[in-house]
Amino acid sequence: MRRIDVIGIGLGVFVVGGGLYLILSLAGLDGISAGIWSQVIFAGGLLGWVLTYLTRVFSQRMTYNQQLKDYEDAVLQKRLDEMSDEELAQLQSELEAEKRPQSSS
Repeated sequence: MRRIDVIGIGLGVFVVGGGLYLILSLAGLDGISAGIWSQVIFAGGLLGWVLTYLTRVFSQRMTYNQQLKDYEDAVLQKRLDEMSDEELAQLQSELEAEKRPQSSS
């Protein structure tokens, strides 16, 4: 994320918070109640965001993990592409040999 994105998000949060306060004030709440309810809504939003973040962390669906998996897959594919026909046949026979003892147990 670029620095300008962070600044924009920060300003957006302030604008939305002020707008929410104004909307609640116009809806008939006094200044203190509108401030409290706008904080409650923002705290709920923050907790919701943290929960989605933790869900992505524990399920390993974060951008870094996906990029690492894509890189590993690309490296393995490149290695397979560079192997000769004899090496591929040998690898195939090794894989089949590993499958046989597992399937008999």
